[in-house]
Amino acid sequence: MITRLTSNTTGRKASLFKLLLAAAALASSAFLTVVAHAEDVTLGIGIQNTTTNTVTAGIVMEKLGLLEKYLPKTGKYKDIHFKIDWQNFTSGPPVTNGMIANKLQIGMMGDYPMLVNGATFQNSNDTKSELVAIIAYNKDGAGNGVVVRKDSPYYQLSDLKGKSISVPFGSAAHGMLLKAMEDRGWKDDFWKLSNQSPEVGTTNLQEGKIDAHADFVPFAELLPYRGFARKIFDGVETKVPTMHGIVVRKDFADKYPEVVVAYLKALLDANDWVRKNPKLAAEKIQDWTKIEKEVVYIFLGPSGIHTLDPTIKPKWIETIKYDTGVLQRMGKVKQFNADAWVNEAYIREAFKEKGLDYDKQKASFAGYEIGGMDPLCKKPIKDPRAGGEVWIENGAITAYSSPDCTLAAVKKASSEGKKIDVVYLFDKTYGIKLFADKAFYALDAKQPKHPSIVPFLLKNDAAAYAAKHGGKVADYTEALAAASVGR
Repeated sequence: MITRLTSNTTGRKASLFKLLLAAAALASSAFLTVVAHAEDVTLGIGIQNTTTNTVTAGIVMEKLGLLEKYLPKTGKYKDIHFKIDWQNFTSGPPVTNGMIANKLQIGMMGDYPMLVNGATFQNSNDTKSELVAIIAYNKDGAGNGVVVRKDSPYYQLSDLKGKSISVPFGSAAHGMLLKAMEDRGWKDDFWKLSNQSPEVGTTNLQEGKIDAHADFVPFAELLPYRGFARKIFDGVETKVPTMHGIVVRKDFADKYPEVVVAYLKALLDANDWVRKNPKLAAEKIQDWTKIEKEVVYIFLGPSGIHTLDPTIKPKWIETIKYDTGVLQRMGKVKQFNADAWVNEAYIREAFKEKGLDYDKQKASFAGYEIGGMDPLCKKPIKDPRAGGEVWIENGAITAYSSPDCTLAAVKKASSEGKKIDVVYLFDKTYGIKLFADKAFYALDAKQPKHPSIVPFLLKNDAAAYAAKHGGKVADYTEALAAASVGR
């Protein structure tokens, strides 16, 4: 039915308007009552998108919405609205600054920045910080490194005496350099050391303004992969573990413990997501961080340079204590109680709620490795670190049982018109994953027509092996030419 408004509808309009106003006021009052009882809590999380071994604690979690999945919504949290503020940084020290200012409640960083974070909070009158989980590690120290220009005459650290080298001060790579200097008895004036971020150091190295640049994950692999740098030192040579971990403000964790547990449950999911399909993960992480997928994979893929494992192993605490001693002897940090800083309660609870055995994982250093049957040489891959992988452009990644079989597979694929994306092998001395075209090789001459192919990260190691076994040092092209099936 249609009601026509006449002259006397003005009064009815006014009455209706008043009624609507009253209803609106009532609704507004009810809304304000609800808001008055709600609490908005900003959760600031300091992440490092371009530090590849931290991505499962940051950008992966963010993009997949994993933290929202676990944030508590009942009990004391039913009227709390969490605003997650993901803040990206290029190194650890600025994350500590944000935590001190209480703009960040959770942060991630490498071993040396972590201990400085803990010491800084312990020596303040405000709250403390706590180490609540590890993100990824290499138990022998691989990941940090020193690179020079590709055409540089320098092949080892001692070649850099009196030369200019940059590093992000306070970073894990800076700690690696300090340890290397201490091991060799070098003083501060051995070289000209300057503080430069990864971006500035990279640019200055390319432009020839510095002789070398030291950096953390992923830059010692990334810059050689991009074709203008060569690694001459890897943190594995220090024989001291390296790791990135998660620290929280204690006042926040005490007030919202379930939120910290939720964050760590999301971390476990992110780690699983990477391991279930590392190729897809590398491709997605490339999209999100602009770090090439081939570099992501060398760190986080099977038999990668770093192992995803959030447990806080006794060896990591011993390492932090050792690192503290290095910094103290060099006047870089004062007193620090590492034992008081560690709090495993949250990661233990996360494991428990996910139905996982924390103590079993804590006792293990096993990662996930390449394996299966070598499809070319027709034999099982018994020793992953003696094998290799070939990534076909726009195709699959296939594992092989030896350097010979891996490079023979490259030749076969090329002969079939397939384009090779990247080839991975493992350093004979340290067992770390390498880009095959950046490696040095010793060709064992015991069988001149079919020499065995032994890859190395460092030219000096290849030369020493070749001299010992009567072979010669070779580059990738020569190693590829020597490869054949059946050995």
